[in-house]
Amino acid sequence: MKQAFIFDVFGTLVDWRTGVATQLQSAFEVRSLSIDPLAFADHWRALYDPAMDKIRSGNRGYVRLEILHRENLDETLRAFGVGDDFDHHAREDLNSAWERLPPWPDVHVGMARLRSFGFLAPCSNASIAMSVRLARYADFRWDAIGGAELAKDYKPSSSVYLAAAKAFALPPERVVMVAAHNGDLAAARQAGLRTAFFPRATEYGPGQRTDLVADGDWDFVAADLPDLAKKIEACS
Repeated sequence: MKQAFIFDVFGTLVDWRTGVATQLQSAFEVRSLSIDPLAFADHWRALYDPAMDKIRSGNRGYVRLEILHRENLDETLRAFGVGDDFDHHAREDLNSAWERLPPWPDVHVGMARLRSFGFLAPCSNASIAMSVRLARYADFRWDAIGGAELAKDYKPSSSVYLAAAKAFALPPERVVMVAAHNGDLAAARQAGLRTAFFPRATEYGPGQRTDLVADGDWDFVAADLPDLAKKIEACS
């Protein structure tokens, strides 16, 4: 095959907010804690970009995402005043929630259709270990595992997208970055990749205001993943 499709994962392929909150709810109920699991998940996720910014800016060396998630979890537990309720083992289990997330309903059908037109791989900020475990849980049939760990950096640094293209021995213009996030696609295009957008209108909950429509002249704009596969087929 002479092209590849690389995917953002959190938000684009999996419903991280519902998935994490569901697992938090179980942990809170066992401890009789009255905490809104969605609010906790949102707070935890809000620490994601600031933690990666320290690495992207060069103020901290690269560490895998699960380490950042664990540090952010500790901070979130303190913020909600329940740090004493979770020992080391319980925190490790909560942290692994990011490896047990449900795929959006259209994902398997869409990926199966796209497989005919190119290699498939994640281009996620998750580590290789996280991506492998999540793929097993969500039944993602990848041809390879790529992402931030190959580049020792985090999106939207161009090195992450270019590392994915290099791993497939393909020039950037033969690689399509697929994401429900306009900023991700803008960075991929800057690195020379082609781009494909479809929205996930409830990734951040019913009040979401961003990434509802394409805000760039992306190579492909679709309603969902199967619709993207249809558009790719029409161009093949």
